[in-house]
Amino acid sequence: MDLFKVYKLWDIEPVRGLDTTLWDKNGVEYTDLYGGHAVISIGHCHPHYVKMLQNQLTRLGFYSNAVQNSLQRELAARLGKASGYDDYALFLCNSGAEANENAMKLASFATGRARVLAFNKAFHGRTSGAVAATDNPKLRAPFNSTDHISFVPLNDIEAAERELSKGEYAAAIIEGIQGVAGIYEPSDEFLRGLRALCDKYGTKLILDEIQSGYGRSGLFFAHQKSGIRADIITTAKGMANGLPIGGVLISPDIKPEYGMLGTTFGGNHLACTAALAVLDVIENEHLIENAARVGEHFGAALRGDKALKEYRGRGLMIGLELKPEYIGLRDRLLFEKHFFTGAAGASVIRLLPSLTISRETADRFIKAWRELTA
Repeated sequence: MDLFKVYKLWDIEPVRGLDTTLWDKNGVEYTDLYGGHAVISIGHCHPHYVKMLQNQLTRLGFYSNAVQNSLQRELAARLGKASGYDDYALFLCNSGAEANENAMKLASFATGRARVLAFNKAFHGRTSGAVAATDNPKLRAPFNSTDHISFVPLNDIEAAERELSKGEYAAAIIEGIQGVAGIYEPSDEFLRGLRALCDKYGTKLILDEIQSGYGRSGLFFAHQKSGIRADIITTAKGMANGLPIGGVLISPDIKPEYGMLGTTFGGNHLACTAALAVLDVIENEHLIENAARVGEHFGAALRGDKALKEYRGRGLMIGLELKPEYIGLRDRLLFEKHFFTGAAGASVIRLLPSLTISRETADRFIKAWRELTA
């Protein structure tokens, strides 16, 4: 049997990591400024994280949701306190796509409605409902096609109201910062207006913080800059530093019933331990503050750079849109300077490093960038 080849792969195989450094099977050293799609939030192989997982594995790695699991309750309490959503409830699952599926399902249960409003260039996952709310027809099979989803332009409050005023929408789902699209932010004014429209027309507001959450923006959740509170928040990528996990934070206005949601693996002992270790490190090492500081440093160095058409983003969620003559810079950063970065199409380089990144590491990237664009 061979692998089902759906990924375009670099001919590089990392076999070891520490903080923002990776080594491949040939011993070549790289600096990781992408974290495997914003997953590595506290650095590769953080000693506290490794120790907690090792200790948990000697006791119990998994049991199902048919029994009590105090690690789940501890995670819910810690996450509520860290995020400012203490009064919300937590449902644990296995991925961001699964979190968004459950969020939209909950909104439909709560409102009795079937439709969801999403936004142009959105990405919410690849499973059935999540991919239907993703603005990329190439990802949707005929099976995923539905008339339950409508798209309107980001930051167009009039277009949003034209749809929501129909009274048909269970939810509006929006990313705290659009990631896969190339790092586009909803304005604070737009988020406040969308919150007001959802209240006015009886629609639940879902904030997809899967990529933009967990401190990456310089706040725990990116949407908190606007001062709003969502009805449902989804999280996943940075939540457990690489172990599969997803979370749905649910307003107390939405009441649970036995059996309305469920999962086999979600909230297992090992995943919860990983998530608790991540919160420990974020808090003890003040990583949200570090994300804001180092993000400001990147911005001060690269905004207005001659290779850039536009610098976008906040904190350590950065989109560098290249001028046409610099297309190909991402490959050169990797193969000539050994920096892992991400992309959004051919023209946007995405930086999504661990929140532990130092100013010195940022400066090494900036120096490499300037050497390649001189």
